[in-house]
Amino acid sequence: MTCQIEQTQAEIDTLTARLGELSEAIEHLRISRKTLISLAEEDPAPAEPAATPPVIPDHLAYQQILTVFGEVGGSLRARDLAMAMDLPLTQNAIQNVRGKLKRLASRGILVETEPGLFSQPRR
Repeated sequence: MTCQIEQTQAEIDTLTARLGELSEAIEHLRISRKTLISLAEEDPAPAEPAATPPVIPDHLAYQQILTVFGEVGGSLRARDLAMAMDLPLTQNAIQNVRGKLKRLASRGILVETEPGLFSQPRR
């Protein structure tokens, strides 16, 4: 019985110490929040102009590519995209798709997450 009381008291002491640490952390966050709010009120940041959306090339193939990416919702390689678009899996067709993917990535419409793997950026 005494052992159980000592264990319970040790747990209470540990939890009390942890509660004190959390209370201190909350106080620091409250002070930080208050400071940030006062700084924002003193010196409002200038409004940044809205970013212009990237221009999608006006060609049916690009529209098809973006449609496939929208349906898949993940990353694709040029070969996978050619298959999804029912293109012949020839080296030339895959290179053409890869070129279009690179063009879309250079315009910020797609992202090349690793060499040869493309995805739509999260917006």
